[in-house]
Amino acid sequence: MAKKNNYFKTFCKVSRKFGSTFDKGELLNLIVESAIDTMQGKAASLFLFDKKRDVFVGGAQKGLSKDYLHSKPINARKVVQDIIHGGHIAIYDATTDPHVENHEAKIKEGIASILVVPVLEEGRAIGILALYTATPRKFTKEEIEFLSALAEQGGIAIQHARLVRRIRENTRIFHDLAASINASLDVKKIMGIMSEDIAQAFDVKAVSVRLLDEDERTLKLVASYGLSDEYLKKGPVSAEKSIAQALEGKPVVVKNAAVDPGVQYRDEKKEEGIVSILCVPIKTRDKVVGVLRLYCREEREFTEDEIMFATALANQGGLAIQNASLYLRLKEDMKDMKEDMWSHRSWF
Repeated sequence: MAKKNNYFKTFCKVSRKFGSTFDKGELLNLIVESAIDTMQGKAASLFLFDKKRDVFVGGAQKGLSKDYLHSKPINARKVVQDIIHGGHIAIYDATTDPHVENHEAKIKEGIASILVVPVLEEGRAIGILALYTATPRKFTKEEIEFLSALAEQGGIAIQHARLVRRIRENTRIFHDLAASINASLDVKKIMGIMSEDIAQAFDVKAVSVRLLDEDERTLKLVASYGLSDEYLKKGPVSAEKSIAQALEGKPVVVKNAAVDPGVQYRDEKKEEGIVSILCVPIKTRDKVVGVLRLYCREEREFTEDEIMFATALANQGGLAIQNASLYLRLKEDMKDMKEDMWSHRSWF
């Protein structure tokens, strides 16, 4: 009963902290400290999965030396698969178990047993939470369930932090774009700023903005970010052969550009390192005048929120084009009006 009360008190403490801060580091530190204190461990670490390098990187830790943390990195993908398959990994003797690496480092660090559980975000493994003990220990079912629940809290903390960061970043992008539209009528300049901001916000390889040339039925490049000169010079982009559905007014996600029949210049995209593409229409009023494209280095599923945000930014781009067009039309009307006034004066 005492242990269950300790578990309850720990979750109350974590919940109160979640209600008072969105600081990811602070929340993750609380989780590893809570794991050690409640389970009477030697140390604890929360590692996050670095997908690009296929290794774990430190999210928070307590009780481990710098020498141990700098030992050989663990193959993240294999460990995550093993944990997801069994729900956890419990190592009774980490100094000899063949499933564990760096035996000498563990002996030197004074680590005996290890319990590892996954950190999940929306059902997807994004890291691990590990508890280390100084003496050999067989972990009970309750202990495994408690550490797994703490790891879930870690996933929630990361998700909350990402949401807050995304909201702030989205707000900044809209602010910058609105300021650019108000300050300039140079469509290329506005689209260039928008391309770079979108690439960074979505963490994609590159972004391009192309406008429709109705006479030639091609998509003319207006701005880009992250694409090589060689790729940009590959040739004319056909409105009918290059993700044409987007010109019908609907966002299109291409999972693998190298094999999708609706994609033009597939070999060139493969050479450029482009895998997935999100293509959204740019509209002025109800008319599609171009496309905004996001290019990814790896296969990616775009969420509904991401597609909606990209569409909203493309609409802002359409507003910039509309403003510039109205200004040019106004200038032309003013010129015609002045010419008419001069012709009237010549009558007298």
